[in-house]
Amino acid sequence: MILIDTHCHLDAAEFDADRESVIQEAAHHQVKMMVVPAVHRKNFEPVTQLSKKYSSCAHALGIHPMYVTSSELKDLDFLKQEVENQMESEHPPVAIGEIGLDFFIADFDKSLQEHYFIEQLKIAKEYHLPVILHVRSAIDDILKHLRKYKIQGGIAHAFNGSRQQADAFIDLGFKLGFGGALTYPRALKIRALVSSLPLESIVLETDAPDMPPEWLEKTQKNTPKELTKIIKTIASLRRINESQVAEITTKNALEILPNLPKLFTPLHVLH
Repeated sequence: MILIDTHCHLDAAEFDADRESVIQEAAHHQVKMMVVPAVHRKNFEPVTQLSKKYSSCAHALGIHPMYVTSSELKDLDFLKQEVENQMESEHPPVAIGEIGLDFFIADFDKSLQEHYFIEQLKIAKEYHLPVILHVRSAIDDILKHLRKYKIQGGIAHAFNGSRQQADAFIDLGFKLGFGGALTYPRALKIRALVSSLPLESIVLETDAPDMPPEWLEKTQKNTPKELTKIIKTIASLRRINESQVAEITTKNALEILPNLPKLFTPLHVLH
């Protein structure tokens, strides 16, 4: 069984003391590849270095909507140049991300968020890269921009929208990311989606160290190894076996992030 965590922040300070052991433990639990998206210019270099140092890590480059107010417009030019420089390297980014919109946070600047989002969609389109999307409280606006700037597709991270919105993403060539949130019995909407959506539309993620699954104590940080137990919940909800969940979601991740199998030889046979 091979699992792919399509969204975890292994560059976060929470992992400074035990990053290597977390990565090794993930591999021991069959999580053979982890995608680490950037959120700000200052961590473009750390996520890039992670993918160079650890064969099980891949990276994405982008500016998160919650960080646009601490960014400068010239950071978009820097992002484009960094993507161009890396595309022909041994460790190219697998996506532009984490990008998107967030209308949940207090005092959000919609026009500024949209400017960064649109410019990063243009970069993704120019370099034929998928995107990893942050979509909190902004799904319809994101879909509007995706219909205008037709890109290669990508992943709607931490999806918690309606079935109609899910179908709209799928129609645009996107996969939907699900993780720890679905393990809570009260998460009825997410569980209904995970139960009924085509399994071919789902990819796995932890968002580690955030979004812990139900079984972790509040004092414990989330890590990629939890995917092994998360798929048990998905298998139970769908009434299928875990190996089927693993096989199809791994195939989905490889399909939507085409640079992944180029970076990790054991996965190539599954592509």
